[in-house]
Amino acid sequence: MTSATVDFGIGRILSLLENESLLLSGVHGEIEKMKKELLIMKSFLEDNHKHGGNGSTTTTQLFQTFVANTRDLAYQVEDITDEFAYHIHGYRSCTKLGRAFHFPRYMWARHSIARKLGMVNVLIQSISVSMKRYSRSENHQGASSSVIDDDGSKWVNNISESSLFFSENSLVGIDAAKGKLIGWLLNQEPQRVVVSVVGMGGSGKTTLSANIFKSQSVRRHFESYAWVTISKSYVIEDVFRTMIKEFYKEAETQIPAELYSLSYRELVEKLVEYLQSKRYFVVLDDVWTTGLWREISIALPDGICGSRIMITTRSNNVASFSYGVGSRYHEIELLKEDEAWVLFCNKAFSGSLEKCRGQNLELIARKLLERCQGLPLAIASLGSMMSAKKLESEWKKVYNSLNWELNNNLELKVVRSILLLSFNDLPYPLKRCFLYCSLFPANYRMKRKRLVRMWMAQRFVEPIRGVKAEEVADSYLNALVYRNMLQVILWNPFGRPKVFKMHDVIREIALSISKAERFCDVSSNDNDDDDDDDDAETTEDYGARHLCIQREMRLGTVRTTNLHSLLVCTKHNIKLPPNLNLLRALDLEDSAISKLPDCLVTLFNLKYLNLSKTQVKELPRNFHKLINLETLNTRHSKIEELPPGMSKLRKLRYLITFRCNYGHDSNWNYVLGTKVSSNIYLLKDLQVLDCFNAEAELIKKLGNMTQLRRISLVMIKREHGSDLCESLNKIKRLRFLSLTSIHEEEPLEIDGLIATASIEKLFLAGKLERVPSWFSSLQNLTYLGLRGSQFQENAIPYIQALPKLVWLSFYNAYMGPRLCFAEGFQNLKILDIVQMQNLAVVVIEDGTMLGLQKLYVRACRGLESVPKGIEKLMNLQELHLSHVSDQLVERIRGEGSVDRSRVKHIPAIKHHFRTNNGSFYVSLSS
Repeated sequence: MTSATVDFGIGRILSLLENESLLLSGVHGEIEKMKKELLIMKSFLEDNHKHGGNGSTTTTQLFQTFVANTRDLAYQVEDITDEFAYHIHGYRSCTKLGRAFHFPRYMWARHSIARKLGMVNVLIQSISVSMKRYSRSENHQGASSSVIDDDGSKWVNNISESSLFFSENSLVGIDAAKGKLIGWLLNQEPQRVVVSVVGMGGSGKTTLSANIFKSQSVRRHFESYAWVTISKSYVIEDVFRTMIKEFYKEAETQIPAELYSLSYRELVEKLVEYLQSKRYFVVLDDVWTTGLWREISIALPDGICGSRIMITTRSNNVASFSYGVGSRYHEIELLKEDEAWVLFCNKAFSGSLEKCRGQNLELIARKLLERCQGLPLAIASLGSMMSAKKLESEWKKVYNSLNWELNNNLELKVVRSILLLSFNDLPYPLKRCFLYCSLFPANYRMKRKRLVRMWMAQRFVEPIRGVKAEEVADSYLNALVYRNMLQVILWNPFGRPKVFKMHDVIREIALSISKAERFCDVSSNDNDDDDDDDDAETTEDYGARHLCIQREMRLGTVRTTNLHSLLVCTKHNIKLPPNLNLLRALDLEDSAISKLPDCLVTLFNLKYLNLSKTQVKELPRNFHKLINLETLNTRHSKIEELPPGMSKLRKLRYLITFRCNYGHDSNWNYVLGTKVSSNIYLLKDLQVLDCFNAEAELIKKLGNMTQLRRISLVMIKREHGSDLCESLNKIKRLRFLSLTSIHEEEPLEIDGLIATASIEKLFLAGKLERVPSWFSSLQNLTYLGLRGSQFQENAIPYIQALPKLVWLSFYNAYMGPRLCFAEGFQNLKILDIVQMQNLAVVVIEDGTMLGLQKLYVRACRGLESVPKGIEKLMNLQELHLSHVSDQLVERIRGEGSVDRSRVKHIPAIKHHFRTNNGSFYVSLSS
């Protein structure tokens, strides 16, 4: 992480020195001296890193010392800035009389910051002098001719090329992918085709490609072959030379003696001349950017000989790049459990399961294998390492200390080095965001919005002119996914990643980097109880900026004064420690906490507070003192009312208070709102207001909050209609709107809505006496949910032409007996038909909703058969029937049933039902 630390250390200090708080402290002279020295240091460190030092161990150690020192200085300046901002706010918020009383304290704070910055400046001067002395010493001695690559990529390239020599019987789980890829390579398409193989580091891309490269069927098909491993810092002329040598070697032809003296143009001419009339096959292994293709494609003739190029890459951006007509890509899947077990046994027990069982190691071996999560490189390396360990105690020790083993055991060096290549290739802002993800427990399901808001609270998101911080943070997440550093485990129906996880082995490596950088630390149950005290001391020693508590522990043993994040992921009752003055993010989601300490309101720097799924019933009365708060999430907590003074939190952007109702009236009011003062309208920067009780005064002033993107209101009355429409029409960028009436028979009066063009998701719960005329103007709508609308007329013609509609939910929305989808719905993927008491027939005409993937029919007892036209929905993957008539079920149950032929193309058909013993489902697919 050296390059990241240079940027984080010196670059971060330089940006902090521009902070308004420091400029008010009267230390301009100190700041200017700092900047000059810091710029010199930054140039020196970046140049040293770029050229790899002189290759000696001493150089590496000195360089690491320099970057560690700059990191610590950055932390100090950051803390000084935050501390002084606290004092400035305290002084400014006083009355004139109060300022006179607090003036001595304010002047003391200014003196204190000047003294602390002076001490930092002395340290910067000292480090700078040491750097200059070291630089002169190195120049005097002369640099060694051997330059090492800091990330070990040359060594990793050697490991990659060794895949060419793996024997066939040592490979597991590649047959299906191998057959698919060979099919693409040997097809009859005459034009040049690029086939990309993409996957995370260590997933077996190179091994699979090498096996295909050596395949006899491939060898017989092509005339010329070349395997080229691409370095991250490749030189295109060297790539061309390697390619030429490979072609000549395969053809058993003498390599040109003048090869190393040829210019770029001469190399291109030689390659084009040699390949022009040949059917060739080139593998470009471990490609990092699309820039390589722009440089290399000119030398690979695009004739009609049926030539093929295979690219292996860790980046989805590279894999999905447009390489021309007929290009394809294959995404590597991690090994399934049985395949992983075979590979592990081959390495650890020479393929003998009896040997494993004879040593009573199968249980612990399978637990250890789980940590690899199907990653072939980790499985093979770990298996080889464990082959020398015969005792169960030795295996348990490795299981409990896998993080240490990855960092210190030479036999696992290849795993760490290959995965570190992916990390080192990340741009600096992504490095911090990626490491921050390692805070969460292993296999934790990280939600997109939660990550984005925590990153923003920590100032990880670099400002870009004209782009919202949320959009920049989203791009970071997408980049980590494209680079296979994070895995998407749940996509929303609109094609956006929603839930992520980090591979366990990658997380262990990220944690080791985080601890070394004093960035993140966790207190978990991974280690034996005997090690607990040691872990507490480690946390104390590191003084990490971000801490996650994953077990019961004594927080008094942890240094908390410099914490910027505290994440609690344990059901044990944790008492929040004092001295959290610099805390920016406090995440207590799903923890056992039931009462917040009064000292919470003193956390001046707090930007993010997550109390979701806790038992907390109220916020402290002086909650309004948290003036820097940007996110408050009380979703599914016990908080029913927000304290007075919320309107003073002028930086608040996200206010999320959604709660579920489990009481006797939950059939309609299954979502409960939170009470809040009407002067909440003073929060001009608020973007999310979810979910609040509709009160007349609040509704009238809602239009003042013009930055709102998401609004959710419940308990709406008919008489609110006019004021509600007037307010909503003033909010021009609204994307999500959810309105629920006070009870099922209370009409929603929303005909007066005009500003609907920006709405992407719309949920209306309440009686609608007519179909709103503005439905047809919802050109950006992706989701429409109608509950209790009780339409007498058919609403389908008003919405069938909406171009972006993906999900349509009808819940007691139509009172007629026949629901007909006659045309349109070209992008619809999900359709819910729920609780239509009078519904007897559903018709889907030819050419309508051809892209439908999921159909849910629930509580429609009058419906006696599946929708007419369902047999034409060839993309339908799932049909769910819940609490429907027995006649409907029997008409599709079994091969001989009346309507079986109409649904046999649907892969998954499930019948959900409820008995006295609970809810169940049976499959009707087979």
